Amino acid sequence: MNQKKILLIDDELDILEILSYNLEKEGYDIYTATNGNEGIDKAKEIIPDLILLDVMMPEKDGIETCQELRKVKELQKTLIVFLSARSEEFSQLAGFQAGANDYIVKLIKPKILISKVNALLQLTSQVSDNAKLIEIGDLVIDKDNFRVSKSGQQFLLPKKEFDLLYLLASNTEKVFKREEILEKVWGNDVIVGERTIDVHIRRLREKLGINTIQTLKGIGYKLIV
Repeated sequence: MNQKKILLIDDELDILEILSYNLEKEGYDIYTATNGNEGIDKAKEIIPDLILLDVMMPEKDGIETCQELRKVKELQKTLIVFLSARSEEFSQLAGFQAGANDYIVKLIKPKILISKVNALLQLTSQVSDNAKLIEIGDLVIDKDNFRVSKSGQQFLLPKKEFDLLYLLASNTEKVFKREEILEKVWGNDVIVGERTIDVHIRRLREKLGINTIQTLKGIGYKLIV
């Protein structure tokens, strides 16, 4: 069986021990690092499926560590989730802006954390960037035929709406920044207005449901499943 690899980066040894024990019981291959620099080196070596990362660490904090990890080409598909005692909104926003897929406060119970990790890794294994057919819950996206259905209802979307939805669906654990959406959906050579993305998001919500796409103010958009 191809076991998923999880890298834990935290300067608190007791946290590493508890997380390692619980995640290994779930069948994951666990690797650990006690600071940002060590974590970056380890991540480049093993290319993990998921990184659980603390914010407050010596030498290099979690935000800077996340930013550097996102610059590594081989780690573009790796999920990065902050697991931090800091629950302030500005800390969570900084985490998402650095490139994290999620932000979890350390007060979370171990069983709930394990369930969340299982769900994250299971979902991403079902969808690849080159998938011709994406099925997420009751949402089905057929790339070859440009067809979309939700709860059995068929939708015929304009090209850009379809491309935008397909991009968001390609990684439901990722918050897509506006700059990335503009580049991948409209291209660098096309000049569009600031409200172009907002208009297309609004139209998708009108067709697929208001809660289908989440807005993270000042960051970007994420598909909700």
